[in-house]
Amino acid sequence: MATMRMLLFLAIFYSAGICMISSVTDPNDAAVLLSLKNSWQNTPPSWDKSNDPCDSRWEGVTCNNARVSGLGLSNMGLKGKLYGDIGGLTELRSLDLSFNLGLTGPLPPILGNLKNLSILILAGCSFNGKIPDELGDLAELSFLALNSNNFSGAIPPSLGKLSKLYWLDLADNQLTGTIPISTYHSPGLDLLLKAKHFHLNKNQLSGIIPAKLFSSKMALIHLLLDGNRFTGTIPATLGLIKTLEVLRLDTNALAGNVPSDLNNLTNINELNLAHNYLSGPLPDLSGMNSLNYVDLSNNSFDPSEAPLWFSTLPSLTTLAIEFGSLQGVVPEKLFSLPNLQLVKLKYNAFNNTLNMGDSINPQLQLVDLQNNQISRISLGYEYKNTLILFGNPVCSNSSGASNATFCQPPHQTTKLK
Repeated sequence: MATMRMLLFLAIFYSAGICMISSVTDPNDAAVLLSLKNSWQNTPPSWDKSNDPCDSRWEGVTCNNARVSGLGLSNMGLKGKLYGDIGGLTELRSLDLSFNLGLTGPLPPILGNLKNLSILILAGCSFNGKIPDELGDLAELSFLALNSNNFSGAIPPSLGKLSKLYWLDLADNQLTGTIPISTYHSPGLDLLLKAKHFHLNKNQLSGIIPAKLFSSKMALIHLLLDGNRFTGTIPATLGLIKTLEVLRLDTNALAGNVPSDLNNLTNINELNLAHNYLSGPLPDLSGMNSLNYVDLSNNSFDPSEAPLWFSTLPSLTTLAIEFGSLQGVVPEKLFSLPNLQLVKLKYNAFNNTLNMGDSINPQLQLVDLQNNQISRISLGYEYKNTLILFGNPVCSNSSGASNATFCQPPHQTTKLK
């Protein structure tokens, strides 16, 4: 069908009396774009002014020596399907059709013919079906963004052949199955040693997170696996990726102890392991001096007092360990960390006196300690922002503080006066 459409448009091209010598655009490329124009709705108005895309500078079309090298039509309101004709743009280096919700249907396998393609961005559309195995044939591809569509099925192992890939984003789809790992007969994502971004979050991926996925040869900075159905333990091999800056494993079904090897991730600035079934001791994060966001909420860690790193991470902006097993006194030094903005420690077992000290960081906006066992409070005179102690003994009627602002239910809480 795609070939017949191409021949039809070439016939129209010639029958219209257009001389190939005077045409700036390669005739095959022009026929492909005319085919797309007639199969899509809401193409740019400039596409109606001429049948010569390079000469008349069709919006979103980039040309080089009469060949179409780029197609950028992000957020144009396009409607229709991506037909196989596009495989004829053999000099195409960049294809961006992102954020056109009206683009639907499966991706044509003939996309694998675009051997020069370096950038493929189809995020925020309504494409569906399986991700074609043929995308693994795009040897020059460095940027692949298929996120926020309706793709289903497994991640193609063939993507492991994309040795130049820098960015892999398959997030927010309906992908199932396991993360493909290379074998003697098949490639896998562990071979993507140049990739800095693995965004596989918000799918329905399952099974274990393979230990073989990670190695010291990788250059990953963002690993997003949150919002899936992974089980098993966190592999210790994660600690081999010294370049990692963001690690999100939250909202899965991971269990067991957090491996001590994660403390090797000295460049990490965001760590989110919340909403799993992790157990054992609270992880030691003392070596992560770049860490600015940590969320270990909703797990099953052993009861313990606040760890030393609560008071020693200089870059920390957000600390969240809600529905945990922490007890004892909240460290006073926590509130003086130089970049701290949010402290979310509700539903633990902190007790005794809450002393925020006199060196509270002025950037601190929220301290949420509701439903702990705090019986007394010593407020730093500098703190004027939101403090929530609702559900603590200090807010009982007998304490005399029950009417204080910090004892109001959270939806009524305002900044301290």
